[in-house]
Amino acid sequence: MTDERAVLIEDVGSVRTLTLNRPHRKNAITMAMWSALRDTLHDATYGGGVRALVLTGAGDAFCSGADISDASGMAEFPDPSRQMRAINEVVQRLHDLQVPTIAKVRGVAAGAGWNLALGCDLVVATPQARFCQIFSRRALSLDCGGSWLLPKLVGLQQAKRLALLADMIGAEEAHSLGLVTWIRSEADIDEFVDDLAGRLAAGPPTALAQTKALLNDGTDHTMREALANEARAQTINLSGRDVLEAFAAFSEKRDPVFTGTWGPTG
Repeated sequence: MTDERAVLIEDVGSVRTLTLNRPHRKNAITMAMWSALRDTLHDATYGGGVRALVLTGAGDAFCSGADISDASGMAEFPDPSRQMRAINEVVQRLHDLQVPTIAKVRGVAAGAGWNLALGCDLVVATPQARFCQIFSRRALSLDCGGSWLLPKLVGLQQAKRLALLADMIGAEEAHSLGLVTWIRSEADIDEFVDDLAGRLAAGPPTALAQTKALLNDGTDHTMREALANEARAQTINLSGRDVLEAFAAFSEKRDPVFTGTWGPTG
């Protein structure tokens, strides 16, 4: 089977869905797929029109991690440091993406695959989903942001447990640890994620982008720095038309229509 379309892109309204599309390899990621993800995340940032992004996998798995048997990227990335720089660029772009992101997880999410899911703002999984920081089983250390994400999400001790032992955990345990936001049945997960993405896409894009950035940065800042960042972000929000639209909609008892545009409405 070829991997010519190993990352599928589907736009429905202002929601973009990226599907890792190598179900015969449980969507293990090749270097070519890292490049494709880098490009489409760039498009989602600068192309306009995308207001929420869903990341998922084809078939019965989310992503089993990086494809360690892949040799296709060796010509372009002949040494490990260059490979890691290419991978890190994808992870950073996902983290910095201004629009809300959702990971929709069926089946296994392991290694780099799990950390890509954790790099999304929200994670929705089926009860059958399974998660593993598999790196130590392959004589590797954490990558794809896992060393930064795990301690912030579960605390240092649980992060060490997950990383050092590389145990597979189920959806319920992942949910109890705060690594899964919602668990939904196989029959319900698509509709749930579609509704969730639609709600996020209908929100005020500038305000959501500012809120996301504040939360991502907040754990590394002092209260003084956080307050300064909040003031900067609120100033940006108050310069746009969505605030006026929100007040008008409240006054008129209707749903607001947010556009992310700037300047006074007159």
